[in-house]
This record gives sequence, structure tokens and C-alpha cells, in this order.
Amino acid sequence: MTGNIFANVAHRLAEEQIVELLSARNVRIERIVSTGHATAPDEWCDQDRAEWVLLLSGSAGLIFEGETEPLVLEPGNYVHIDAHVRHRVAWTDQSVPTVWLAIHYQ
Repeated sequence: MTGNIFANVAHRLAEEQIVELLSARNVRIERIVSTGHATAPDEWCDQDRAEWVLLLSGSAGLIFEGETEPLVLEPGNYVHIDAHVRHRVAWTDQSVPTVWLAIHYQ
């Protein structure tokens, strides 16, 4: 299978777009496109699998439970999130699409 991570990137979306690129028993790889999206302030992501995320374009703020300021991500930045580490997207760029490559694994 081949493709282009930047193919058909929308510039405005009502909801964040998640496209599964690969799925196997212990790994799932996704392209996520955000256009100004954020997690609600009273919600947290708490995942059963670890996640490694690479920001490809745009920018975002990722905040972890217990932290007061978000981790600012710009193109090329990556972060590893262990399973069950509560976090949320504080903000994403509103002027250009924010494209993420997310690898979930056990």
C-alpha cells in the first residue's frame, strides 16, 4: 500500500478528521487533521495503548493532567504518551491545517 500523508488535507472541518493508515495486532497508525480543534476543557484522553505523535504541519498545544501550561508542538516535534497518561489538546492552529501522525501501540 502507498499513499501521501498530505493528500486531501481539508482546510476546514466541522470535526477533527482521523484516517487509519495501518492497523495490525499491536499497532495502529493514523493521520489526524485538526483545523482549530481542541479537547473540551473538562475532558481528558485516557488511552489503553501508548501513543507516539509527530506533528507534521500546523501547530498545537498538548496539555497533560497536573501541568499548568501546554506543551507547544510545531512541525517536526514529537511526543511519546504512555498508556493511561491523561492529556488533551488545548488548541490547534486555526489558520492552517494541523496534521499529526499518531502511532498507537502495546
